[in-house]
Amino acid sequence: MDKLLLIIKREYLAKVRNKSFIVLTVLSPVLIVGMIALIVYLAKVNSDEKRVIAVLDESPFFNYQFENSVQVDYVHFKDVKLETALDSVNTLGFYGLLYIPQGTQIAKVADQITFYTRVSPGLDMLSSLEQTIQHRVREQKLKELEIPAQGILELNQGFEMNIVNFSGEKNVKGISELKAIIGGGFGYLIMMFIIIYGAFVMRSVIEEKTSRIIEVIISSVKPFQLMLGKIIGTSLAGITQFVIWIFSAGILSYVVLSFMGIEFDVIHHQANISTEAMESLEASASRDTLQLYINELVQIPWVTLVVSFMLYFSLGYLIYSSIYAAIGAAVDNETDTQQFVFPVITPLMLAIYVGFISVFDNPNGPIAVGFSMFPLTSPIVMMMRLPNGIGDGGVPWWQLITSIVILLFTFLIIVWLAAKIYRVGILMYGKKATYKELYKWLRY
Repeated sequence: MDKLLLIIKREYLAKVRNKSFIVLTVLSPVLIVGMIALIVYLAKVNSDEKRVIAVLDESPFFNYQFENSVQVDYVHFKDVKLETALDSVNTLGFYGLLYIPQGTQIAKVADQITFYTRVSPGLDMLSSLEQTIQHRVREQKLKELEIPAQGILELNQGFEMNIVNFSGEKNVKGISELKAIIGGGFGYLIMMFIIIYGAFVMRSVIEEKTSRIIEVIISSVKPFQLMLGKIIGTSLAGITQFVIWIFSAGILSYVVLSFMGIEFDVIHHQANISTEAMESLEASASRDTLQLYINELVQIPWVTLVVSFMLYFSLGYLIYSSIYAAIGAAVDNETDTQQFVFPVITPLMLAIYVGFISVFDNPNGPIAVGFSMFPLTSPIVMMMRLPNGIGDGGVPWWQLITSIVILLFTFLIIVWLAAKIYRVGILMYGKKATYKELYKWLRY
């Protein structure tokens, strides 16, 4: 046990004292926050740029239906020909020209409406124009059917279903998807850290093997102790770096964004919502509804999420880093690891994609439950399910406990198998490892 603790201490100090580790720990939050600030700044600059669209309306149906918005200004042409209007738009440098031809029937007029632009317009721009035209066509058709103005207003009103749980508490739409995104963020962090720090373990083993230092080390300790010490030491270094990143990135984000004077309402300018839809959204989003969203976010079991993140990250990392250590012991250089690494990271990528698909649709469905039990994907998929809580309405206790127990047993089995490969491969030189060779080493 003393030798194992010495190896853990050696690996931990070797990692945290390494210049690249220190530089990465210091610069990564700076780069991440700088990139976020740059994106927000560019979004703000982009939102401040207005596009000017000329409207040539020769019909009697669309009189001033197109109103100025945050991103678009409309200039209305009257009593000019199409060719003249196009020349004026080109000369003045407008974004485009919306041409509405003459006609006595709005449906036929709408079919012939043309939008002239220098470049292909974005989907957001087209969607806004099409919604305005569609709304006006619908309104005119209802008038032709002699439906009164009050009836038209009632028909245009949206419908929103009340959602209440069995306890009588009101729920809000989209909160399940928001919880899945939050859990997905934790799951994605687990995947990235497993890949990054698992690769650290593999490179460390390869370096010691190629430098022949390993031959001296294993004369004093058992290969299993050496492998386990490397895994735990690197894991602790990774957790240390992660904690530093979280605190420093949070403080830097607040300081930088405050210093730049960038307000977070930039997001509203970038949302792919037309002006009419935005106004409707703001009208319907009452104070009570916003308070419900806030209450739902506050009620997310954040402490459980953080504790579960540390637990699943540790268990998942121990499993995968054992495999990485075995790969490092089996090869002579990092180039030879490619054939073994891809099958290892495949379950992690599968967990991300399948997790989002299954958890968004049905967090307690058979696919989500199955992948949250399978040990190679459970650290990620289970984290996606946990924002819904544990127990009634969330992850059942038996599923959480079963998932952790399966992870523990899997870790013991993987470490045992990896140790057999590590014991043989660490002293094997000059022979290219294959899956057939690894199978033979497992039988020794």
